[in-house]
Amino acid sequence: MPIITLHYDDLEDLIGTDREAIIKRIPMIGADIERAEEEHIDIEFFPDRPDLYSVEGVARAMRGFLDIETGLPTYKVSKSDISITLDHEIGEIRPFLACAVIKDIEFTSYSIESLMNLQEDLHWGLGRNRAKVSIGVHDLDRVTPPFKYIAAEPSYEFVPLDFDTPMSMTDILKKHPKGVKFAHLAEKFDKYPLIIDSNDNVLSFPPIINGTLTRVEDNTKNLFIEVTGTGRAVFAALNIVVTALAERGGKIESVQVRTPEDNDGYTTPDLDPAIRTISRTGAVALLGFELSSNEIAGHLRRMRFGAVPGSEAEAESVAGSEAMSDDLIEVAVPAYRADIMHDYDIFEDIAIGYGYEQIMPALPATMTIGEEHPVSRMKSALREIMVGLSFYEVMPFALTSETIHFDRMQRPRASATHVMHPISQEQTILRTTILPNLLEILSLNQHRELPQQIFEVGDVVANGHNKVHLAAVAIDPHANFSEIRAAVDTVMHERGVVYEITDSDDPAFIEGRQAEIVVDGKCTGVFGEVHPGVILNFGLDQPVIALEMWGL
Repeated sequence: MPIITLHYDDLEDLIGTDREAIIKRIPMIGADIERAEEEHIDIEFFPDRPDLYSVEGVARAMRGFLDIETGLPTYKVSKSDISITLDHEIGEIRPFLACAVIKDIEFTSYSIESLMNLQEDLHWGLGRNRAKVSIGVHDLDRVTPPFKYIAAEPSYEFVPLDFDTPMSMTDILKKHPKGVKFAHLAEKFDKYPLIIDSNDNVLSFPPIINGTLTRVEDNTKNLFIEVTGTGRAVFAALNIVVTALAERGGKIESVQVRTPEDNDGYTTPDLDPAIRTISRTGAVALLGFELSSNEIAGHLRRMRFGAVPGSEAEAESVAGSEAMSDDLIEVAVPAYRADIMHDYDIFEDIAIGYGYEQIMPALPATMTIGEEHPVSRMKSALREIMVGLSFYEVMPFALTSETIHFDRMQRPRASATHVMHPISQEQTILRTTILPNLLEILSLNQHRELPQQIFEVGDVVANGHNKVHLAAVAIDPHANFSEIRAAVDTVMHERGVVYEITDSDDPAFIEGRQAEIVVDGKCTGVFGEVHPGVILNFGLDQPVIALEMWGL
């Protein structure tokens, strides 16, 4: 979890109260004090609150929590004449882009440190180590709009940050420390993403490194911020950054993003709050203590939401509009709150605003003595065996797609439980086996050294029922059938299970180098050397061995 360093004098200026009050109350918003030094305090925040990854975000939240400034923060976004155009080829590489301009910022050593730390923490929290989101912050006065977001040849040269001579993008991935660290995010493409100005000056090579030309320094007054990525998280990241800078007095201006399909494109940032309606009854039922609609609205305003009870919302509504029930509360969610995805997320903030220390503990009405479930004992035993075999445990998602689950495995499509309203093409079904997930993980870790040995003991859903499977894979130039057979023997021996092996015709494995595990006349698993076609389907280039067992 990210640890944020908060300097007392800076924090006191931004919040408007003394350090004693801050230290006393800050743990109650969901933070742990890591250490308190003479001039600063280090706070660990939960990953689900990326808006608190900066001193500005913490100050904004604490002003509400301490009743200094409550309700929805508002930020003015002025229209600028700056635009950026997306190249048509960028859609196959890193297609999502959000931008903004910040004017008249007065930097201090504290605010620069906070901005840089926020950038890196968002890379980790929202960006999955830059894979989903990367952020570039640039001195606007050193470049000339309009900008272009293009797919450039790897031979393109510019001077990267922290260097003083031009380097090709290929050399950056091989020789620059940031290039080496994040090369796996770009080198799989024939061309690389690049943001340039109207004079072909390079702003950044996302998600790897900025150009040295636009380095932000103490005397920087105007910023151009670009956020690139593979999904809509780029918009949330931009909102968090620009609102943090606005807390420092920066003036937000929009940028027109022109796409190959539409010259008008779209404008960012969009700081309009999302409007949700929650139920008082639902909140009370989950929280376990009684609150009125007015009290709930008040607690939400302490947490920097806009909140209006049904009766007040009705009074403010225009004539002829549908009246709200007294049980309902209209909630305006700030644009920087990327963590609000369900009413329960708002209910949690109600509890924080109410004060966890005010919730009276009570014993449950029914007292029982717990014990470990037999299935949990079985899972623990299997994990212990696999760790003893030098496999590392992973925990991938149970959601997958038919393409990954069946097509890449060279298996015929079969019955599976489908997600009614999937949020992406990669998460349309519940898995029926684990092996495809493990091969996906291998494909995402090709930049790691070999051998790699991973396993999972987890649930699959088959015919509408949950079942526990054990699956393991190993990738290594010398991986062979004997190794995976030895792993199967060890698992079955340690579990005390008598078994035999028979021929298998699973198309995911090489013919003649695979087998089925049979217990009491029933097939309870399969193992062998993974078929070269499957290896190539997952973008791998080394031999892979695998096993999957069930009915354990």
